[in-house]
Amino acid sequence: MITKRRLLLLAWAGAVRGATQCVLLLSVAGLATMSRASGQPYPSSTIRIVVPSNASTPPDVISRIVANELSASKGWRVVVENRSNGSMTVGPADVLKQNSDGYSVLAVSMPLSTLPAILPNINFRLENDFAPVIQISRAYNVLVVNPSVPAKSISELVVFLKAQPDRYTFSSGGVGTPGHLIGEMFKLQTGVRTTHIPYQQLPQAMADLLNGTNQYSFISTLLVVDLVQSGRLRALATTGAKRVPALAQVPTVVEEGFPGLVVADWVGLAVKTGTPIEIVGQLNAAINEALAKPNVREAIGKLGAEVVGGTPSDFRDLMVSQVAHWAKVVKDSGIKKAE
Repeated sequence: MITKRRLLLLAWAGAVRGATQCVLLLSVAGLATMSRASGQPYPSSTIRIVVPSNASTPPDVISRIVANELSASKGWRVVVENRSNGSMTVGPADVLKQNSDGYSVLAVSMPLSTLPAILPNINFRLENDFAPVIQISRAYNVLVVNPSVPAKSISELVVFLKAQPDRYTFSSGGVGTPGHLIGEMFKLQTGVRTTHIPYQQLPQAMADLLNGTNQYSFISTLLVVDLVQSGRLRALATTGAKRVPALAQVPTVVEEGFPGLVVADWVGLAVKTGTPIEIVGQLNAAINEALAKPNVREAIGKLGAEVVGGTPSDFRDLMVSQVAHWAKVVKDSGIKKAE
């Protein structure tokens, strides 16, 4: 016969067994959750660097240099994909559709920081929707003229252009590109009256500059070094504070007396906001290591650019300041915004 005391003891034992089972179940569930959260070590699959511009442009070439080095030194699978359109919005939109896991990386360059001012209705903001990883490089543009233009300096070009207002044109690879915005700064600071001719395809812009359809342009060093050295274009100045080694014979805008035209083009990498900070840190460390390699520094230097590197915070400061800077340039220049 089971006594009341016996019943109490059995109930207590059952409660202990139940509690123990609950603890074990919770522990197993916790381990399963941890396993799902941690997954495989990063990177366990291919990393895509999405470039929102065409092949052979500075962001494309520089991204490929870094991707090749990460593949060679780290054994990572890194591919570069060009997702371009006229406004450079396709690439960012592509990355924002992916998971925040570090496997889709956006190649960010100066033109992207101008988009909020040029295209106020775009559905993303560089400084809010993307987490900076690292600035890779800094480069400068070159003020070049067709050889038919008699000017040998910026001052002479200003005199030439002012002699016949509204007759001459300058070209760029599109609205909001470095060549366009620096050209507008040039007009503001010198008072010349010329017309901007934007091109959807940079090769056509280059062709029309070479054949004299347009008289001058501010173009990336990467694209004009050979043309300047061969005499097909004349370089008047670079837009840096110091001379560019690839064009050491060309003075800077500072030397020419126009310090307000110092403008740097730049390339960096960013991921979708929400990407774990550990992954951002791992990418940053790996790319800083790659940028320290002599072969990488030499390859980027041959493009007329210089290696930067640094922290994600450094790159965030640059992106935020550039968005504000170009918003002011667009406003002061009266550039027409897209509807």
